[in-house]
Amino acid sequence: KKSVPDLAPLEAVLFDVDGTLCDSDPLHYQVFREMLPQIGFNNGVPIDEEYFIKNIAGKHNPDIAVLLYPDDIPRGIKFMEDKEAMFRSRLASENLPPIKGLYKLTKWIEDRGLKRAAVTNAPKPNAELMISKLGLKDFFDVVILGSDCERAKPYPDPYLKALEVLKVSKDHTFVCEDSVSGIKAGVAAGMPVVGLTTRNPESVLMEANPTILIKDYEDPKLWEALEELDKRIGSSKTSA
Repeated sequence: KKSVPDLAPLEAVLFDVDGTLCDSDPLHYQVFREMLPQIGFNNGVPIDEEYFIKNIAGKHNPDIAVLLYPDDIPRGIKFMEDKEAMFRSRLASENLPPIKGLYKLTKWIEDRGLKRAAVTNAPKPNAELMISKLGLKDFFDVVILGSDCERAKPYPDPYLKALEVLKVSKDHTFVCEDSVSGIKAGVAAGMPVVGLTTRNPESVLMEANPTILIKDYEDPKLWEALEELDKRIGSSKTSA
């Protein structure tokens, strides 16, 4: 399996949004905890964090709708729309902390003139709100939504679409992700994935086969890999 330095020369970096650019999962979790008992889910007992991580975090809304209302999918979809509206109203009024070191990495990417895309299963208004609250509206060349693709993550389709739109090769691009579903999608698209242990335990993320796992974007493991990448690009230039 390719490591990050093997990608030299690097062409692009692809980012998931929720949990990867910002730590938004606690807010999603809160909203689910409040709203699910109202529909009698789990006999009205609020879900716990373990259930949330295992069954909900990082999943595509239509799949969550099926989980909640297996016999009435339209009703499940309506619930998810209401849930997202509640999430956005909370998000609008709260501050959204970026993952530590995010701007150090975005600056590194900008300084090297790399292409970049946000690739997310989140609904469009959520993705746009989060990206703009983080001040990254001008940073991304494109935002690829799971709903724009034949299949959302954990399938590779959204990442393959990002490569196509940016006109870059999977052999010169890496992905940043924080969920099992997202890591699987990046790996299935043939790219090394930097996995963030923002919310999900390492043991769980390892099952999806990331190239490296980091705590956040200040993690020395990430910067060692990026320095090595820079070195390889530098030495290939001098030898050319």
